[in-house]
Amino acid sequence: MPDLVLSETRGTVALLTFNRPNKLNALNYALIDRLMALLDRIEDDAGIRAVVLTGAGERAFSAGADIAEFSESVRGGPDAAVKAFVRRGQTMTARLEAFPKPVIAAVNGIAFGGGCEITEAVHLAVASERASFAKPEIAIGITPTFGGTQRLPRLAGRKRALEYLLTGDSFSPQRALEMGLVNRVVPHDQLLDAAFALAGRINRHSQLAVARVITAATRGLNVSISEGLAIEGEQFARMAATQDTREALDAWLAARASR
Repeated sequence: MPDLVLSETRGTVALLTFNRPNKLNALNYALIDRLMALLDRIEDDAGIRAVVLTGAGERAFSAGADIAEFSESVRGGPDAAVKAFVRRGQTMTARLEAFPKPVIAAVNGIAFGGGCEITEAVHLAVASERASFAKPEIAIGITPTFGGTQRLPRLAGRKRALEYLLTGDSFSPQRALEMGLVNRVVPHDQLLDAAFALAGRINRHSQLAVARVITAATRGLNVSISEGLAIEGEQFARMAATQDTREALDAWLAARASR
């Protein structure tokens, strides 16, 4: 059986590729579990400072959850479906959202359902001009289950999100850019280069500081502004005593003095 998520390291960046191209990289349970294991390994690897996620083949980033598989869980009743399907998917997107190293989606094609929810959850996303997005769960009589009813309204605003959540209509990468779902749209043959270049711009900076920014922004989105400011102060305090901060400040002051 081929590896469901391919993994390679390019310098300080891990490239993870969903590898079910004949199924449009549908997210079956084994693929999700494999992705989670790789993230655990990457988090512990000090040599890896960022992650790029993409899909194998020319057609899809990921067409979403494996319907044939999760329909069997649904037949087992709500409790079984929630445990096997919903919790697994929500744990995956929450892990991506809170991952302490930047995760960048390189959306190379279809990003429907769970594929769109992964794009919503990761920190940054670059889309190919060939990409296509949709929230089609309503067409099969279910709600989004990997966080789509919560993250898309936060990214795009309630009315724009509900248009796609309630119709199931697909939308273009340009529309995804307008909605804040992706950071930029690039020619298809430049997709991975653009994602790696974005990772490189982040990796110029302290890895500790990057992790603190991710934590403050991710946690702050889900609390009041006063609580969010407290989180921001807490993350600053964690950085202020580190060698990374002292070295960065000394370098900035030295550069200013030499002008």
